[in-house]
Amino acid sequence: MSKAFTKENDDAPEIDEPDEPNPLPAGVKNYITPRGFESLREELKQLRRVERPKIVEIVSWAAGNGDRSENGDYIYGKKRLREIDRRMRYITKRLEIAEVVDPVRQTNRDQVFSGATVTYADEEDKEHTVRIVGVDEAELERGEVSWISPIARALLRAREGDMVELRTPGGARSIEVVEIQYVDT
Repeated sequence: MSKAFTKENDDAPEIDEPDEPNPLPAGVKNYITPRGFESLREELKQLRRVERPKIVEIVSWAAGNGDRSENGDYIYGKKRLREIDRRMRYITKRLEIAEVVDPVRQTNRDQVFSGATVTYADEEDKEHTVRIVGVDEAELERGEVSWISPIARALLRAREGDMVELRTPGGARSIEVVEIQYVDT
């Protein structure tokens, strides 16, 4: 039956899609840099104070226009509100379990931990530099990898000069830790 011939009931509970998948292993803290923590807080603030009120206003206006079943502003607005609410719940949960790791305060600077910037050489002696950051802030384009990524797990706890094994889909590869830095971002 066409949706045009069904009566929409505003009192009926909407089927909510599940929150974003949790990329963290169960029972593990959400290690994150101060910059990443602040970025998540700013996104939550933007959603709560700017985007959501704007969409609520559009939905209210559209609801007053009559037939909601063919009202694109109403339908899209309700969908967008669900997306915003879902993202806000996700960010709130991530901030609640966040463990801020400030690389500047790292005392054991000769070993790789979360927040470290690591230069390593592969089997062809080609050097690569990655910064180990939280799951929610990793951006490969900027050379930032999540602390649960295969490269980060291979590098964690290593020291300069150590040879570590990187497990890839193509098989295990040896890489050498060339330099470890803890820099403020």
